[in-house]
Amino acid sequence: MHDMKSYALTIRLDGALDRQLAQVAKRTGRTRSEVVRDAVRRQLALAQFQDLRRRVMPLAEARGYVTDEDVFRDIS
Repeated sequence: MHDMKSYALTIRLDGALDRQLAQVAKRTGRTRSEVVRDAVRRQLALAQFQDLRRRVMPLAEARGYVTDEDVFRDIS
């Protein structure tokens, strides 16, 4: 179940990042908040993937999976 309550977060942006955010929001027809929420979701997903990869890699390497080619060899 997702908590649908929203929370406010104040962040500080330098001028260049603020202008970039404004441009992306305008170009995509979204609010600055929507663009930032999407960016935070993507960054959190990336962090979760990197954490999972860090925990799985020793197990994979122990079984001989070091490169993409090792994986492709066994699934092809």
